[in-house]
Amino acid sequence: SSISKSFFRELARVAQRRKLHRRLGVGARKLAERFRLSEITGLNVPDALLLVEDLIDIHMQNVAQMERFAKTRKRVLFLPHCSRKHMDGRCQATFDSSLPSYHCAHCSSDCLVNRATTLGEKKGYDVYVLPGGACVQSILEKRRYEGVVGVACSQELKMAGHCLQSNG
Repeated sequence: SSISKSFFRELARVAQRRKLHRRLGVGARKLAERFRLSEITGLNVPDALLLVEDLIDIHMQNVAQMERFAKTRKRVLFLPHCSRKHMDGRCQATFDSSLPSYHCAHCSSDCLVNRATTLGEKKGYDVYVLPGGACVQSILEKRRYEGVVGVACSQELKMAGHCLQSNG
């Protein structure tokens, strides 16, 4: 496109600030309820629309903050513990209750957490493998990061985004 990327970033910022996608989502959910789409299709349409709305929200935040993130030096990567290959004793990650986070022991080469941890550390990120999204705020209060990358379900990402906005 001949339109600059900065135009689209500013568009995302304005749309996010005015919560345009939320307004559209509310209207779409009301229409789905009014026309009883869940009953007709057998699908949970309002929840599906809310998920799409959340994903749009997260994407708009990413676009709006991309330039600011690129200027950061002290970065962190948050990973969900449920992405570990093994959720039992075969995973040799150790838990640090003071943070609270798991420390990946790199015990399985085909583990998603191992791969992401290795890549994150190689790029200079501090990496935390979290048992839940509430741990994000605790870590951010103890360690001040300039840039944050999070891998999580949409509800966890929204919660972390709100936490980051309130921390400045």
